[in-house]
Amino acid sequence: MDAVDATVEKLRAQCLSRGASGIQGLARFFRRLDRDRSLSLDAGELQRGLAELGMALDMAEAEGVCRRWDRDGNGVLDLEEFLRALRPPMSQAREAIIAAAFAKLDRSGDGVVTVGDLRGVYSGRTHPKVQSGQWTEEEVLRRFLDNFDSSQDGQVTLAEFQDYYSGVSASVDSDEEFVAMMTSAWRL
Repeated sequence: MDAVDATVEKLRAQCLSRGASGIQGLARFFRRLDRDRSLSLDAGELQRGLAELGMALDMAEAEGVCRRWDRDGNGVLDLEEFLRALRPPMSQAREAIIAAAFAKLDRSGDGVVTVGDLRGVYSGRTHPKVQSGQWTEEEVLRRFLDNFDSSQDGQVTLAEFQDYYSGVSASVDSDEEFVAMMTSAWRL
């Protein structure tokens, strides 16, 4: 294992120690740092951002990580590729059940889940806050979607859904348990 792979392993472990939303939280944080919406960060931005999260990298490590995912040679880190590399490896069975759950939610079949897609799958009418009049059914569905929406744009992509479930997957020992959990949770 080279130094960059070791650095990625260190970051992955730190993300997973934060629970199910560790990688998703990192994705959300990186997207906030990416003020110009370029979907990339330079080594200094990466180092400062990770330091804010308590994940220290020295400049050489940050530069190595950026070089590894610098696809076009412009000296910056491609965020989507980096986040994909941070996800713990999952078996085909786990990836397939995550994709099946996403497909169930993506009723329009456009590769993005929105509140409109959720309306066709779930009802928020029985939620206690809807019953009490504090929230509307729309608010319940939006808050549910927010669990997976790392970019906070009201849309969940398969990558965001996978980011969320990569953290969950890391805490479940066997494929059988993970598949059973997903099958039950999503009524697949």
